[in-house]
Amino acid sequence: MKFIFPILSILICGAAAYFSYDQSQKFQENQDFRLLAISTNKSVTASADKADIEIENEQELLEESKKNRDIVTASVQSLESDATRLKSELGKVDDELGLQDVEKEQLNKALEQVQKIFVDMNLGDDVNIDNLAEKISEIDEDIKTKRAKNEELEALIEGVKKSLANKQNELASLASRKVARNTRIGLNALEARVTAVDSDWGFLVIGAGANSGFTPQTTLLVMRDGRLIGKVNPSAIEPTQTIAEIDLKSIATGVRIQPGDSVIIAKPAVN
Repeated sequence: MKFIFPILSILICGAAAYFSYDQSQKFQENQDFRLLAISTNKSVTASADKADIEIENEQELLEESKKNRDIVTASVQSLESDATRLKSELGKVDDELGLQDVEKEQLNKALEQVQKIFVDMNLGDDVNIDNLAEKISEIDEDIKTKRAKNEELEALIEGVKKSLANKQNELASLASRKVARNTRIGLNALEARVTAVDSDWGFLVIGAGANSGFTPQTTLLVMRDGRLIGKVNPSAIEPTQTIAEIDLKSIATGVRIQPGDSVIIAKPAVN
């Protein structure tokens, strides 16, 4: 029994020494690993810093590239815009040249027509672009002169027309007066007949009316065998007969108007 404790002590010491050695080895390993990790971390950090610097440099280059790309893009767009504008302007120039060609052709045709007109007007065939304005001015002056003469002729013609119209009016007036005179003469020679008499009511009927020229203002005389019987005044006039009131004051005592008596106008018309 007395040897057990020493042995146990030895075993415990050995175990302790082994455990201490083992822990020392683990500590050294951990220390080495920590130092390696620190070194690795420093290396990684340095690499990361270098990478950051490189990334920043790359970003700067990228930004510069973007700026250059934008400048190039803007330049290309500007060139494309200039090209489009120049193309459009070139098209307009072509159109204008085409129009000028058409206008030139039309001008030449017009000039040919003007030359023909000048020849027809006996103004010569030497008209061209250079003297066209002068020729037109000469024609204008000639037109003005002829227009002035034409206006004078028109004034003379207008005077003759007015004189002729006055003469025609005078002739028409004379003809009208002649017709009126003939009518009055006809009325002076007119002699109608009494067709009916109503002594009670004091009126009579005459076989002539408006067609013979009787009017309400006409005063009529009743005659018998060339002697005056009395006067009558028209009260109703129809185309072919007249109803007249008897002027009783003009009738002599004991005398009566009878059918068949003559009727003439009291106041003959004068010329």
